[in-house]
Amino acid sequence: MSATDVLREDHKQIRRLEKVILKCYTDLYAGKDIPLSDIDRITMIIEEFLDSVHYSREEDSYFPCVASYDHLKQEIRGLLIEHEFSQRIAIQIKKYLKRWKEGKDAREPVARYLKTYHVYLQDHMSKEEDFFDRAEAEAISKEEEMAMYEQFRSVMAISKKSEEMIKEIKVLEDSIWFRN
Repeated sequence: MSATDVLREDHKQIRRLEKVILKCYTDLYAGKDIPLSDIDRITMIIEEFLDSVHYSREEDSYFPCVASYDHLKQEIRGLLIEHEFSQRIAIQIKKYLKRWKEGKDAREPVARYLKTYHVYLQDHMSKEEDFFDRAEAEAISKEEEMAMYEQFRSVMAISKKSEEMIKEIKVLEDSIWFRN
């Protein structure tokens, strides 16, 4: 396994979350009830898996390694900007979810920001997959791939967090509203 393989594996889990988000906002727009605790769970996965684990792997290790070759710097800059955009959308989801929990009618903004996040994920993941292909082909050596992979594995707290978030995605996939 390589560092790129780890990031691609993350993407498989993120694609699962993407399907949950799609179903959630579609059902919200259709007037169906989704437990607010499950929407909370979605935002927690976004914060703790995408922002804290996946983006950290990319921003702290992968991107700097690729950039050290003076290669793909514009692409990296674009992906970093998109990571920040992701975090801003997540903040809006949480803000309106909090209002909804307080009894205010915030169904529409929650659904809208979930939809925005879904669109973001589709576009961003496609760009990252292309970036990984180019980085593997043009910049990163097998030795660097292995060194980053070992670094990813050595951060046990992140690995444990990743496993927990994958279980949380499964909880959402098993929920009644998602299966119907």
